[in-house]
Amino acid sequence: MTSNRRAHTPTSARRRVASPTLAMLPRVGDSLSFLYADIVRIVQDDTGVCAETTSDDGDVTRVYLPTASLSCVLLGPGTSITQPALATFARHGTTVVCTGSGGVRCYSGTVPTSLTTRWLEHQVHQWSDPDRRLAVARQMYLSRFQITVPAATTLEQLRGMEGQRMKALYKLLAQQHRIGRFRRAYDPDSWDTQDPVNLALSSASTCLYGIVHSALVALGCSPALGFVHQGTQSAFVYDIADLYKAELTVPLAFSLHDSPNSDAAARRSFREQLRLFKLLPRIVADVQTLLAPDEAEPLADGHAVEMVNLWDPTTGSVPAGVNYATQETPDAP
Repeated sequence: MTSNRRAHTPTSARRRVASPTLAMLPRVGDSLSFLYADIVRIVQDDTGVCAETTSDDGDVTRVYLPTASLSCVLLGPGTSITQPALATFARHGTTVVCTGSGGVRCYSGTVPTSLTTRWLEHQVHQWSDPDRRLAVARQMYLSRFQITVPAATTLEQLRGMEGQRMKALYKLLAQQHRIGRFRRAYDPDSWDTQDPVNLALSSASTCLYGIVHSALVALGCSPALGFVHQGTQSAFVYDIADLYKAELTVPLAFSLHDSPNSDAAARRSFREQLRLFKLLPRIVADVQTLLAPDEAEPLADGHAVEMVNLWDPTTGSVPAGVNYATQETPDAP
């Protein structure tokens, strides 16, 4: 009598672990969803994916990564990754993003083909209609300042209201820190001649842009399709980052008004406080609320699709991989 069961070998076991099911895939907002690494070599061995460092004496230290519970890996300066390790991340639906130091500046991101397009579709739906796009912009203003604006408010009026509130915030913080009159200025060509607050604000904002960009890539959204900003590949990044500046980066910058190296201090302080801010889960929740405000419960984020579907204007979606030739078709003219 023979058994139809497949023999359990170490190789088959590794294959089963490397092929996650939908239930195994993580949420972007989970505590281990994002991992930042720099000055390491990421490789795949028989046990799993690990980060290696080599000492001057040639000793190799390995730290194994929880690939099944990572939605996004941020690779900072000094990192390298092998093709097998990259393939394992792809199988688990993990987005790999190349960033600057500490996650600042997002240079590129690899998005797994299994990543759902649901949030991108929501984004395009809201962005493609002027009325819906303006409604999202109003919701962003409400999220930033906790003030509801009338439905008839135009985008031009929103920009004016936003400018007045930020100007008032700058004035209030300048008075609290006794630094006199402050004016926001950003001039890359005269970076070293700017005052400490402007330097710190520019540096902290850059950190914030990198983190938001990484979160959007992990969700499968387009960083280029903004609702207030436009004309740049980071338009939506700037939109979402603006939600947190008045709370996070602006007060931090003014607190460093007497720092001799305020831009570097702003980067360090912002990175150290990221866990305290719990910013990544907030970004995910805020993006979901903006793009799908009518859903009672936001859709699961960072999950894969088991089957590609076909678009249908009536039913919304029909299964792919089906031969529809047997169905009735309208007579040709």
